[in-house]
Amino acid sequence: MNRTTLLSLSLAVLAAGYACAGEITVDPEPFVSVASRAQVQQELKTFRDSGANPWANDYNPLAGFHSGTSRAAVTAEYMAGRDSAAAFSSEDSGSSYIARATAPAPRHSAELANAE
Repeated sequence: MNRTTLLSLSLAVLAAGYACAGEITVDPEPFVSVASRAQVQQELKTFRDSGANPWANDYNPLAGFHSGTSRAAVTAEYMAGRDSAAAFSSEDSGSSYIARATAPAPRHSAELANAE
């Protein structure tokens, strides 16, 4: 072996040793369960019997969902709020929209100046 190969091999071993090195941390307080073994087994049985597995590929949380709002009401709500939604997603992030909405109304006085 030449020096370059030996040097490369030793650096690779040192780098691998450094990458794998680390300290383990042990929690000084042991875990104490507040549930009995029977309670945990019952919870597991209830979960399995429910038929809903949130980690399954075919899990559909909206399968049994039924809305109480009509399509027309949702469309009307969208149409009422679409200008503000467009303003808040615009270039200035809605700051001009907020400024227009919170600006005080112009005061028009009916009082004429005294001509003395």
